[in-house]
Amino acid sequence: MLAGEGNSTNIIYHAINSKFSVHTVILEKKESKKNFLRRRVRKLGLLNVLGQILFQIIIVRILRGSAVKRIKSVIAENQLNVSAISESRVIRVNSINDNAVVELLQKIEPDVIIVNGTRIISKKILNSTSALFINSHTGITPKYRGVHGGYWALAKGDKSNCGVTVHLVDAGVDTGSVLYQDIIDVTNKDNFITYPYLQTAKIRLILLQAIEDALLNKINRVEVKGQSKIWYHPTIWQYLYYRVFRNVK
Repeated sequence: MLAGEGNSTNIIYHAINSKFSVHTVILEKKESKKNFLRRRVRKLGLLNVLGQILFQIIIVRILRGSAVKRIKSVIAENQLNVSAISESRVIRVNSINDNAVVELLQKIEPDVIIVNGTRIISKKILNSTSALFINSHTGITPKYRGVHGGYWALAKGDKSNCGVTVHLVDAGVDTGSVLYQDIIDVTNKDNFITYPYLQTAKIRLILLQAIEDALLNKINRVEVKGQSKIWYHPTIWQYLYYRVFRNVK
């Protein structure tokens, strides 16, 4: 696995390991906030990034507090294992695109590499091994590429596309061939913080099927047509607009 730290990675690791045995988990450190914000300002502009920061500081903190009970319920209902991954399986790197990762992949010679919650993987890494890279994405691609695909589908009144995708990884942003997709069921108890738990619970099931297909050399690419768009973190004013006018939490 190539992954970022967090409950999503823990859940997916334990689900895969229970059936296939994960050899190694290469965990990357989070990018420094300074570098992240500088890059995001260049791409989205200062006003949008300021709105995103205010959303994180004010709204996310409030939502986290109200989501504690619901998160525990989702974890229990779906029997999700959020416990930390054994350090004996973990190798930590500054970035998933470090040269050290190339050396690790060439040494391990994996058949399948599962990607979860990393920054964009460089061509250098993708070309370093013949293994299939399979990504777990919390959104329906290509319509909801980027981040928070479930939230944006609801905000745009597109509940039928509030779901998850398992796809092959290429050099683009969530543009690889789709293998499986599924929809999540959202209740009035859910909000921005709980959607990812519902998505991770759903995605682990289709991810297991995709891994089995890959190991049997029976990969089935699904042709998906339609709009393709990258989504980013909501700003505070976007969130408040959709909360007031569409009751999307």
